[in-house]
Amino acid sequence: MAAVSPDGLRYPPAVQLLTPEGERVSHPDYALDLSETELRGLYRDMVLVRRIDAEATALQRQGELGLWASCLGQEAAQVGSGRALRADDYAFPTYRDHGVTWSRGISPLEMLAMYRGVTNGGWNPTEKRCALATIVIGNQALHAVGYAMGVQLDGADVATIAYFGDGATAEGDVNEAFVFAAVYNAPVVFFCQNNQWAISQPRDRQSRVPIYERAAGFGFPGVQVDGNDIVAVMAVTRAALDRARNGDGPTLIEAFTYRMSAHTTSDDPTRYRHADELEVWRLRDPIERLKVHLARQGMADRNFFDQVDREADDLAVHVREGARAMPEPAGETMFDNVYAEPHALLDQQRAALVDFEASFADEVHT
Repeated sequence: MAAVSPDGLRYPPAVQLLTPEGERVSHPDYALDLSETELRGLYRDMVLVRRIDAEATALQRQGELGLWASCLGQEAAQVGSGRALRADDYAFPTYRDHGVTWSRGISPLEMLAMYRGVTNGGWNPTEKRCALATIVIGNQALHAVGYAMGVQLDGADVATIAYFGDGATAEGDVNEAFVFAAVYNAPVVFFCQNNQWAISQPRDRQSRVPIYERAAGFGFPGVQVDGNDIVAVMAVTRAALDRARNGDGPTLIEAFTYRMSAHTTSDDPTRYRHADELEVWRLRDPIERLKVHLARQGMADRNFFDQVDREADDLAVHVREGARAMPEPAGETMFDNVYAEPHALLDQQRAALVDFEASFADEVHT
């Protein structure tokens, strides 16, 4: 898992605790002991998240969703970091982080609601301690730092985490978030999923050095982790979150992974990447890696894997039926949750829309 720079130089290997062959290894700086139950739970999480992702992609192809951004291949980076969070921590995900939102207790139908066009959000961010999925590239990094600065002023023992991709590191918002986090020593973790492609642009168009090394220029540490190793991702993320809570400031984590699907359902990746590249990364599949480890160590048998597959099948039916059954919202609900407090102008706009829609009602003839 050594990263290769655009000039062909190889950098030190990423933190890894589980090899692509499913062998458990150690690391001098990151140790994590997980029980058999916890490891089986992580496997289940990834399988179910992948099935949600597959069903959502199919629903979009059938015209049931307006768009979908797949997380295929990135399940370990998302579930591993999401499960590293404490209940009172706060996550700021992107539009692709379905494994993160799943880890925060958000249901599949809540994830799909925005893409179905029946809501402007999908869940209560305060209840779930998880912000709504941000579509604007990199914008959530600023939100996360602002929230972290707030809890810092409150004296709360809480950390925040901001998710973004390698392409977002070229955005001003992300770099401005780095500056604020460093200057104010904010309790925030920046989690970059380097999936090698920012839409159709390869990672060497985003940075001439490994992304995690850029943190040093802002004054805080960075670490690269094997993003397809769920155990290593959890270990590195837990350490960074603990560091933030202890008052030691931000950390940049670069999860070195791969987007095995299209950027979104409106993208055709065959136009800009080779099939052999995809095949190389299929051999590093995060789900198969943990499955092999569980089987070889006698932590799970065929009955367990079959049970998870059946649960995934049942979940797929729930997702398909539930998405199609989502009720169409009334037009005036677009004004809900815009402001926390009553807003006179917004109330006027809502009333005007209601009156306008009522003007199209069929006349009753006697």
